[in-house]
Amino acid sequence: MIQWFPGHMHLTQKAIAARVKDIDVVIELLDARLPGSSANPLLAQLTAARPTLKVLNKQDLADPARTAAWLDWYNARPETRAIALDASVAAPARALIDAAQALAPQRGGLARPLRVLICGVPNVGKSTLINTLVGRRMAKTGDEAGITRMEQRILLADDFYLYDTPGMLWPRIAIAHSGYFLAASGAIGRNAYDDEVVALELLAVLRQDYAALLAARFGLGDPADVAARTDDALLADIGRRRGALQAGGRVNLQKAAEVVIGEFRAGTIGRITLETPERFAAWAEAARLADIERERRRAERAARRKGGRGAHRDDSDDLED
Repeated sequence: MIQWFPGHMHLTQKAIAARVKDIDVVIELLDARLPGSSANPLLAQLTAARPTLKVLNKQDLADPARTAAWLDWYNARPETRAIALDASVAAPARALIDAAQALAPQRGGLARPLRVLICGVPNVGKSTLINTLVGRRMAKTGDEAGITRMEQRILLADDFYLYDTPGMLWPRIAIAHSGYFLAASGAIGRNAYDDEVVALELLAVLRQDYAALLAARFGLGDPADVAARTDDALLADIGRRRGALQAGGRVNLQKAAEVVIGEFRAGTIGRITLETPERFAAWAEAARLADIERERRRAERAARRKGGRGAHRDDSDDLED
């Protein structure tokens, strides 16, 4: 299971907890290709008392039908609105200002400016969005986790204050799929995961849901055959077709994995969304039940250890008698 929570994220958590007391609306930027996995449960706890705008960013890389399903899913929640956009396109990006104002209609004007906190996991496109909103380069951007490292206050209008925060994950990613998908998207630092394992998890979804796209991009033949093959066989075949070979003609699986992950991030395989609301809900429920079982076993072990110590004392007393 993949976990990544460097020290600056702990500081971000504390900063958000302090800032949210003065915030009217929270904008959480999500990756439209993984709208459930890129939603931070820790952030939900920190901002539970505030209306939230979920922005499914990078919609141009995502499956349109699944994006629509996720928008319906988030919009059905109380005190929540959801929109989808591509942060590099100016007109859709401006739509989030109106959406934020609709969540706090009592705020506005110079006397009561709207105070908005924008946050999200690393590498979700937040800096690109901010630069688009202000019309100039305000924030550093890059295709890696951890670019933004400090809070910024940005004046988008005379009565609209936007507080930017560094990308933040959460200390324990309970849903295994989420860890792999976040790694595939670039939200997790490279030292925290194995490229080959992440690529295999990607291929497991792609051959099931997007076999035709996978076959077309890598020249793998009949989509039905692609869907029936193992993930390991697909990764090796992709490596051969892309020239990722070692001495003796053996496939360099590390290089093949980098190809799969890189093409997913760039969107060159096609418009892909790795999860549906129903599938993600099932994963979350399985993780919840696993946590309950883990706690039960831990309590049983503690009880046995305590009982063992008591039995030892009783045996000693019997010997003394």
